[in-house]
Amino acid sequence: MCHERDARPPLRPIVGGSDLARSGDIVLRSSDGTQFAAFEAVTSHDGAPGIVILPDVRGLHPFYRDLAMRSAEAGMHAVAIDYFGRTAGLQERNEDFDHMAHVRLTTPDGVAADVSAAIERLRSETAATRLYTMGFCFGGRKSFNQAARQRGLDGVIGFYGLPQRRGEDDVDPPVELAAQFRCKVLGLFGGADQAIPADAVDAFRTALDAARWRTRS
Repeated sequence: MCHERDARPPLRPIVGGSDLARSGDIVLRSSDGTQFAAFEAVTSHDGAPGIVILPDVRGLHPFYRDLAMRSAEAGMHAVAIDYFGRTAGLQERNEDFDHMAHVRLTTPDGVAADVSAAIERLRSETAATRLYTMGFCFGGRKSFNQAARQRGLDGVIGFYGLPQRRGEDDVDPPVELAAQFRCKVLGLFGGADQAIPADAVDAFRTALDAARWRTRS
């Protein structure tokens, strides 16, 4: 968890009417047939970009519904996804939901399939001109790796997603997948974050620079 349970994204400065056209809970279907919960917020801006929001370990927490709305108010179409359609279904969850038990059952392939379904939703329901993913903590790492998993992305954004390998069983460390990335990467890390030391960030930057060089050569 990356913030308090009752935290919410800040409201944008009030400078006129809202640019939010519509918002609401939706159900998406992955390529493997899995149905999963998502939240969609569409902006009224013409030619706006689209962004898939990958939450922290809690999945589709109210924070991320609000973040999708703040994104639309700021001029971006947004879809925030839940990770647990395969293991917890579509039902509403309370604060006692054991999200970590379900996090351990997620797979890189499953997350990528769900992100792909959200991207297709943005393509079919909006006229998004550019497409991005943005994730937080657990979702930050998953967002980085969509640069290798998805075609047609313009960029991926990760807030404090672990780039380094976490052990022998770690199957998708971004630092080791960077050579497969196909789009721009923005990583945001905290200098005092003990889970992501500075040398891990430096190693990720070096891997990204090397991948960019290979792409150009």
